[in-house]
Amino acid sequence: MSLDLPFLDAATTELFASRIERGLAPGSVVALFDGSGELHFSRGFGLDRVDEGGTTPDADTAFRIASCTKSFTAAATLLLRDRGALVLDQPITDFVPEFHFSDGSPEVPTLRQLLSMSGGLSTDDPWADRQEPLTDDEFRAVLRAGTPRDSTPGTTFRYSNLGYALLGQAIAAASGTSYIEFVTRELLEPLGLTATGFRAEGRPGRTAVGHRRDASGTWRALPFSGPGAFSPIGGIVTTARDLARWAAFLAGGLTDSPQAGPLSPASRRELQQVHRTIPSDRVGVEENGYGFGLMVEKGRSIGHTVGHSGGYPGFSAHLRWNVQAGFGVVGFENATYAGVSTPVTALVDRVIEHLGAGAQDAKPWAETVTLARAADRLIDAWAADASTELSTGASSDGLESEILSPNVALDVPIAERRAAVRGLGLVAAGEEPRLEASASPAVATWLRESTSGPVRVRISLAPIVPARIQTLTICPEKSAE
Repeated sequence: MSLDLPFLDAATTELFASRIERGLAPGSVVALFDGSGELHFSRGFGLDRVDEGGTTPDADTAFRIASCTKSFTAAATLLLRDRGALVLDQPITDFVPEFHFSDGSPEVPTLRQLLSMSGGLSTDDPWADRQEPLTDDEFRAVLRAGTPRDSTPGTTFRYSNLGYALLGQAIAAASGTSYIEFVTRELLEPLGLTATGFRAEGRPGRTAVGHRRDASGTWRALPFSGPGAFSPIGGIVTTARDLARWAAFLAGGLTDSPQAGPLSPASRRELQQVHRTIPSDRVGVEENGYGFGLMVEKGRSIGHTVGHSGGYPGFSAHLRWNVQAGFGVVGFENATYAGVSTPVTALVDRVIEHLGAGAQDAKPWAETVTLARAADRLIDAWAADASTELSTGASSDGLESEILSPNVALDVPIAERRAAVRGLGLVAAGEEPRLEASASPAVATWLRESTSGPVRVRISLAPIVPARIQTLTICPEKSAE
């Protein structure tokens, strides 16, 4: 990744410094990391606390990351799934028997549905953000009173913190230890995330203080809530440096060289795929939805972008990474629901554009290129008289059997294909085909000239060795009008 520091300095000043000046938060920190999790750039603005002793936060200042914690909860669930301790399609009542819908509905959400925010529960941010210190017994008492059903489980996206608190209970039951102990022992410690934990006190380095702004415009410091049954929804306290390492570990699952770690690359990929779609009007987003503990956006201009926001009393957080460009951004602010996702998203979009790193087309396999060239020669043979031999001396019949899978002739007889090609008035190819970009390495398209205009050719390869063409289409190019 090659980014000039003046570009980043100017962009972060514009996007973040102005927010402090406008009074959206007392302080903030932003950090850009590469695919290894190392920080490429970081800056702090404002103050980590407004009382005496406040200083400008940096990449080693800890903040509450709120719902960014959910990626840790989802990862812990999949880790237990991979070990055979639970199954994602188990009902939550296998682990939390107290849960039931208050309307008497017999169907309850599965772990998979809770992970993807489609468990039939309603959105609950303001209420849930104040429930963290509940003990397990207190939480179970709430559940025994019943839970309202918003929708049929598995049908509708609703952002539910309660669902992730339930997952925390399932993690504890399946692992035989507490949620916090399991995440700490199995994820934080193996990855060396020494600045990450579930308590603000007793940790190394400085910790930012959260604030809210009162009616007079004065910043009021807020106390940290203690860990408890709702910690799985947003309880982690960490630094930009540590969170960047976590994000890079997850993002590495989508690369050909994933980092080693406690969660398999396959499970990391599973976290970062859309499991429940969400409508989006953001420019450039063609696919949008919730994975497991992560939001996912895909589009030609933005590629595959993954992240999550966090809002808690006193804090706002956002992490986001782009798979194609191999970078990500972490942003923190120390004000209630300040919305730091806005400048972080804008910065990621700018960097993607700066690098020209939107969705990347696949590089065709060598076999795809070879078969495309052979198909182009076959088309020339079909366009000519049936008795004409190719320049190589091989008949078209010989080339057909060499490069075409048997299904091609079964789908449309070769005689019909020959006749159709002869009717196009193709001009003999004077050079090898210029293959166009494709989303799959097994697909190739190119244009041929004819007496009546361009003709598009497309091949796709069958999933066999040696490679053979399974589809071959040759038709006039449609007008753009």
